[in-house]
Amino acid sequence: MEIGIPKETKDQEFRVGLSPSSVRVLQENGHRVFVETQAGFGAGFTDDDYTSAGAVIVPTADAAWNRELVVKVKEPQAGEYKFLQKEQILFTYLHLAADRKLTEHLIDCGVTAIAYETVEQPGSNKLPLLTPMSIIAGRLSVQFGARFLEHHHHGGRGVLLGGVPGVRPGKVVILGGGVVGTEAAKIAVGMGAAVQIIDVNVERLGYLETLFGSRVELLYSNSAHIETAVRDADLLIGAVLIPGRRAPILVSRNLVKQMRPGSVIVDVAVDQGGCVETLHATSHTHPVYLEEGVVHYGVPNMPGAVPWTATQALNNSTLPYVLQLANLGIKALTNNQALAKGLNVQAHRLVHPAVQEVFPDLVVS
Repeated sequence: MEIGIPKETKDQEFRVGLSPSSVRVLQENGHRVFVETQAGFGAGFTDDDYTSAGAVIVPTADAAWNRELVVKVKEPQAGEYKFLQKEQILFTYLHLAADRKLTEHLIDCGVTAIAYETVEQPGSNKLPLLTPMSIIAGRLSVQFGARFLEHHHHGGRGVLLGGVPGVRPGKVVILGGGVVGTEAAKIAVGMGAAVQIIDVNVERLGYLETLFGSRVELLYSNSAHIETAVRDADLLIGAVLIPGRRAPILVSRNLVKQMRPGSVIVDVAVDQGGCVETLHATSHTHPVYLEEGVVHYGVPNMPGAVPWTATQALNNSTLPYVLQLANLGIKALTNNQALAKGLNVQAHRLVHPAVQEVFPDLVVS
């Protein structure tokens, strides 16, 4: 099969769909990989690295896109819609619940669109292709949050998360105790912050207690606990995930108003719409804005800030699925239940149940 690897066009997205080592595996299995020139440069991979692995370097995006299978990292941007083709397989992150325009275009063009974030292992609720980026985003959320808490032109209140002897540490409140929330807590605890995790799953809270002991305060998610915790937070991290669906709004504008001026919100759920009413998507170029006196960070492709690490972590998980798609085409969906769960759009139809609930008017009966 011919596989295309275009250069990512989202703002400061330096990850790449396949690393040279992944290309080599595909080439050894009889497939041809066409990589747009400089596609891997931001992640530390040169065109020569890809050529040595057996790839063909092509000079334009069109030449990379015009293949049976296209492997990316982020959802197609508006300027890439023209490249999507009928009967082509697109394998990438999509997050359609927060993007009606893209959803409509994928339906119209007839592409088979498989989303990394909804590939799900049967019976386990595990999301193997979302997990590596969730780990990175969770860790980065505290790293970025700590930076924007500094008192500079972004408006941070000047809090050191770890505090110093005689001065209390900063307080980090994490909404959601899944992979993102757990990884955020690890970094926040390591920095010496006072940490709270709020989650609706009592069983998960029990697991987190075995992980953190008394170093993290664990609270059941209800409006009273959320309101009390958020008001007192120096750094609020949104880490809510409902696979395929839009994130629920847990923090209202009125509650944001009650936070201390210069506090920081980092919403990792922004690519699924976000769980904070006042937060909207930003970019690595312009990562934050001030609203209701609070610094808001809403970059939807946070792992793009560490592309060398993120590309390899992502490829470790995606390569087996890419290889199955290359070997079998859409028949791989029949042979692999987890991959079948990733199918969002096929043959001009929106097929993923969770996304159908978000856009019921786009469902063809």
